[in-house]
Amino acid sequence: MKRLCGLLALLLVLWLPPPAAAAPGICVGPVCADEITRSAKHHFQLRLKVSDQQGHRERLTVDCRDGQLSPVSGPVERGYATAVARRACRLG
Repeated sequence: MKRLCGLLALLLVLWLPPPAAAAPGICVGPVCADEITRSAKHHFQLRLKVSDQQGHRERLTVDCRDGQLSPVSGPVERGYATAVARRACRLG
């Protein structure tokens, strides 16, 4: 009886779907941003962590007054990164 209960518990665990991974905050095309925070020193700046489908990741700062990204170049494609940053500024 004890063995049967253990077997049923094992089967139940195997049949349950795995926990879902956390969804990213904002996506535009292949680039997604998460961990979006407002700068404590400059209220018009947002800091966000962006990643693309190729596995490139970086931390960006965006000036929401004019949409400029810092750093200007990096491993994540800047066209999509700029679009994600502008969307984050509109939502924030």
